[in-house]
Amino acid sequence: MTDFWVFGYGSLMWRPEFEPLETVRARLHGYRRSLCISSHVMRGTPERPGLVLGLDRGGSCVGLAFRVDGRQHDKVMADLRARELVTNVYLECRRNVQLADGRRIEAVCYVVDRYHDQYLGSLSVSDAAQRVAGATGKFGPNADYVLNTVDHLLELNIRDGWLEAVAKELKAGAR
Repeated sequence: MTDFWVFGYGSLMWRPEFEPLETVRARLHGYRRSLCISSHVMRGTPERPGLVLGLDRGGSCVGLAFRVDGRQHDKVMADLRARELVTNVYLECRRNVQLADGRRIEAVCYVVDRYHDQYLGSLSVSDAAQRVAGATGKFGPNADYVLNTVDHLLELNIRDGWLEAVAKELKAGAR
């Protein structure tokens, strides 16, 4: 079976839960990393929903592309679907991705379903920070999720100005 690629833009970058054959910095054009999904279980509650990341239309997103052994296809895809398609707020698709070394590949991506009731659209930095601050769900405080994401992106030398601004506002509010 042929090897295949998976694009990660959030926690998948530092916690893929599969063993890639190759990991390469990559850019997905036409989508951006965004806190655009209401989370009422993992990072919030129905009374105080939090926010989680999605790939939303517009701009581009720097992340990591993982080349996966084709012999692992069924297991890796089953694991990814169990992880990403819990509430079906993401759509599994294949998109063209440009690798940092110039190669262009097709990768499995999980983009936000704009018609899903958890999709919130574009939020201002202040609105996002207000929704995140104080929200806590099954996986812990929403602020920890955002701050941890920004820290991991910076460790990978990936800058996301909007998300960094949300983190800065969260830190300022914590003082």
